[in-house]
Amino acid sequence: MKKYPKTFPDNFFWGGAIAANQSEGAYLEGGKGLCVADINRFNADVDIKKKSNEEITMEDINFALTDKEGYYPKRTGIDFYHRYKEDLKMLAETGMNSFRTSINWARIFPNGDESEPNEEGLQYYDELIDEVIKNGMEPLITVSHYEMPLHLATEYNGWYNRKTIDFFVRYCEVLFNRYKDKVKYWILVNQINLISFESFNHLGIPADRVENLAEAKYQGVHHELVACARAAKIAKEINPKMQIGMMLFDAISHPASPKPEDVLATVKRNQMEYFFSDVLLRGYYPSYAYRFFEDNHINIVFGETDEEDLKNTADFLTFSYYYTRISDAESVKKKNTAYINPELPESDWGWSIDPIGLRTALNLYYDRYQLPIMITENGIGAYDQVNEDGQIHDHYRIDYLKKHIEQVKEAIADGVEVIGYYPWGPIDIVSCSSSEMSKRYGFIYVDKDDVGKGTLERKRKDSFYWYQKVIASNGENLGY
Repeated sequence: MKKYPKTFPDNFFWGGAIAANQSEGAYLEGGKGLCVADINRFNADVDIKKKSNEEITMEDINFALTDKEGYYPKRTGIDFYHRYKEDLKMLAETGMNSFRTSINWARIFPNGDESEPNEEGLQYYDELIDEVIKNGMEPLITVSHYEMPLHLATEYNGWYNRKTIDFFVRYCEVLFNRYKDKVKYWILVNQINLISFESFNHLGIPADRVENLAEAKYQGVHHELVACARAAKIAKEINPKMQIGMMLFDAISHPASPKPEDVLATVKRNQMEYFFSDVLLRGYYPSYAYRFFEDNHINIVFGETDEEDLKNTADFLTFSYYYTRISDAESVKKKNTAYINPELPESDWGWSIDPIGLRTALNLYYDRYQLPIMITENGIGAYDQVNEDGQIHDHYRIDYLKKHIEQVKEAIADGVEVIGYYPWGPIDIVSCSSSEMSKRYGFIYVDKDDVGKGTLERKRKDSFYWYQKVIASNGENLGY
């Protein structure tokens, strides 16, 4: 009888993941244009735990472009643009054999609609990717991670406009040709199902420029799905060995009660979270999606070749995992949404902590697709304190990651083909949703506060040395 291993495979990717817009800074250097993340303002007067980049209007954009007093942390990041060599060298000390980052679309096509790319931007990523490889790490590159050129949002309404398909495919083709012999693994769109919390950052659709925002979002997603499928085809033509991944934000919810109404409502809700991966991994629109669009009075316009294009599917699934939620008939009926399970502990930011939920998600996704899976984000945002001795004792982070890695190992024993694990923000970076620095995820502390003050000095936390031991033992030594 076949038995699945109870250990991590020898070729497992132990990595770490960041995004260009949250780390690089240098927002106007090297010929870069403005991207959608460059207008994310830090606002200490807003409840940070509830802040998101959900809806942005043209008024918001124009304010950010003329604002002389506000602080926009993603414009400076942690200065990774200038410090990436020392940062990658330090990260490599953990033993990481893979590193995920994104390419800022606006560095390659400053406005997004140019016919030729910005060579200076490409040269920067030439050197960055070379440095990743030099440090013994396999590059995992995200093509679109909330870095759409702002011009595409203001002039074209972002992904709502069908022209953006061609702009994105051109961008992908440039990258695939440039790095065909250096980058094997690609994620085309970060968390493609996240069209609520990161609506504008993701889709670039100004909320006041469309009549039906819900319909506009799904139309934009349709264009994005078609663009990804076309890009996947081009990648295989350039180098058949390229592996194209699609990425979800794990938003699967669990029934809040055993009531049949709650169970059914949760099933229907989860279907529309699977929708994105069903299309990109199976190659067609599932029947439940047509029912959802009909019930919600949403009309999706297909192009002549879209159905054929969508048959060019991705090779593997990746997802981010931070927390689980529960749903019931009422919550689904109101906003098709879910809420935090009150039985679970929470992080400082009110995110539930559910390690077993990760094993559940891995099993559900693998049962559905039978394709390799990477966990490309997992971690806990926390307030870190530098002690009088200069050390950062982040036992809470170690405990969180330890329990999640244990569940990944159990999922592998279940027969799930997990090929990589990438903790989010192995070095502290600017928060995606709240644009703050105090929400820290890293193994490496960066001396910078929420309003940009600090030396930018890097310090290894206790979790840094713990992750070293985890990797050196290939996941067998999780103690601390």
